[in-house]
Amino acid sequence: MCGRFTLNQPATALAHIFHVQQVLDLAAEYNIAPTQMVATVLHKLDNDKREFQQLRWGLIPSWAKDSGIGAKLINARAETVAEKPSFRSAFKHRRCLVLADGFYEWQRQQGKKQPFYFRLQDGQPFAFAGLWETWHSPSNEEITSCTILTTAANELLQPIHDRMPVILEPQDYDLWLDPQMQTPQPLQQLLRPYPAPAMTAYPVSTLVNNARHNSPECIMPISGD
Repeated sequence: MCGRFTLNQPATALAHIFHVQQVLDLAAEYNIAPTQMVATVLHKLDNDKREFQQLRWGLIPSWAKDSGIGAKLINARAETVAEKPSFRSAFKHRRCLVLADGFYEWQRQQGKKQPFYFRLQDGQPFAFAGLWETWHSPSNEEITSCTILTTAANELLQPIHDRMPVILEPQDYDLWLDPQMQTPQPLQQLLRPYPAPAMTAYPVSTLVNNARHNSPECIMPISGD
């Protein structure tokens, strides 16, 4: 799964890398947790350009009775996303990029869970494959939310966790965002483990276990001894 991640890149850099005209200034985030607002890029049918939006992490299906279900739907399995009632409509019509520059996974060690930080070798920001949905409450409150797709772990993650978030290749962004693309097979082919040699990982402090901790110390390496 993917339960915590980071994004601490300048807005100008994100606008350039993800080809959007405007990205709001974002505070550096070192410990993004479910139900928080996250930076995304999407492409709506009524707009021929990529659009930056902040969405709530934890997808709330349009048919949900209340918003609480979102906390349980922070991830969608790539293998079943096209069939699951919670995700199949969004997979077909509402896909997005969830912007990040690293993420955490935990390894059980001697009865404890040790967090590890994963990022690209070059330190550049990247995009998780995401889905988005708009929900209206009985009192007409509107919440636009998202989820992150996961797939089997690559060789780097396998000793830590058996799943990893889907990191899209930049050349696949257009296809993933294209609202006209509604055929599952071409999309499913994008949902593969990211190449392990292009990534790096190291153990970090258990500070990250508490979502209230949001500082550069969260991503500082510690001794693996």
